[in-house]
Amino acid sequence: MKALVLEEKGRLALRDIELDDTLGPDDVRIAIHTVGVCGSDVHYYTHGAIGPFVVRAPMVLGHEASGTVVEVGSNVRHLKAGDRVAMEPGIPDANSRASRLGMYNVDPAVRFWATPPVHGVLAPTVVHPAAFTFKIPDNVSFAEAAMVEPFAVGMQAAVKARITPGDVAVVTGAGTIGLMVALAALAGGCSKVIISDVHQPKLDLAGSYPNIVPVNVAQGSLVEAVSRETDGWGADVVFEASGSPRAIAGLVDLAAPGGTLVIVGIPVEPHQLDLAAAIGKELEIRTVFRYANVFDRALNLIASGKVDLKPLITETFSFDRSIEAFDRAAEGRPADVKLQIQVGA
Repeated sequence: MKALVLEEKGRLALRDIELDDTLGPDDVRIAIHTVGVCGSDVHYYTHGAIGPFVVRAPMVLGHEASGTVVEVGSNVRHLKAGDRVAMEPGIPDANSRASRLGMYNVDPAVRFWATPPVHGVLAPTVVHPAAFTFKIPDNVSFAEAAMVEPFAVGMQAAVKARITPGDVAVVTGAGTIGLMVALAALAGGCSKVIISDVHQPKLDLAGSYPNIVPVNVAQGSLVEAVSRETDGWGADVVFEASGSPRAIAGLVDLAAPGGTLVIVGIPVEPHQLDLAAAIGKELEIRTVFRYANVFDRALNLIASGKVDLKPLITETFSFDRSIEAFDRAAEGRPADVKLQIQVGA
């Protein structure tokens, strides 16, 4: 079938490729409708690797997806042909210790779309386990459903933060994941989220949401802004979503005594976190890797209307413009948040 294939670092092709499409008894076959362009997809395109995951053979990209069921396996009862669905892209080993403990996101054996050597879903159809395929409510569009995957990261961060209703949070980084974290934190009970970045267009978008306070750290001090918003006490929860060494170095100064740091962004450069200062405030430090047991709840929140992700979709490209979409994403335009590719009608 025709797919968007990363041939090697820096080289994409829209071409036919042979993919395993065997339908097992517990699987569904899905006609892909919309796929989001994720930062990890772009990083594989521009760098050829993320940590230990290295592109060594042609790989189909894409893992933020929605579509329509066209065929179901013999054991599948909760889905049928014609159902609109969103798909959780990471499939763990059901027998692994991580899965038994409910932490299947950190299962070393997990097979995650578009993570070498596993193919992604920028193709007409995909076969996927029904257990990780979720029916889309009627009031949720395919485009919104393709945003469930990144929003699930924000949900995982909010869950790990153990938010108490009324908490004030800070999010460093107003990219796609930072915005998802901010919205999830509000939905999870925060009264206010202060979000920082250096790109004003992203901050303007963040500030269009109620109870999100944008701060441009190229123009002013985030510590001073947090102090103003919290009467000098500091934030109850600080989410780091940028991966920036400079942001990481300043996290402790933002937190209230007894507060929580949640590290979401993965740093790719050397960085320092002042552990002595964190101990002095008795901060809790938690980390996030993808998500587990939140995908369906993320979809439910979107359907409820409590979380509106539509403003985050910057532009949608047709399937035959997929390479153009990736080149645009690689530019990192300040006003871009989420680019999507529409594969099917």
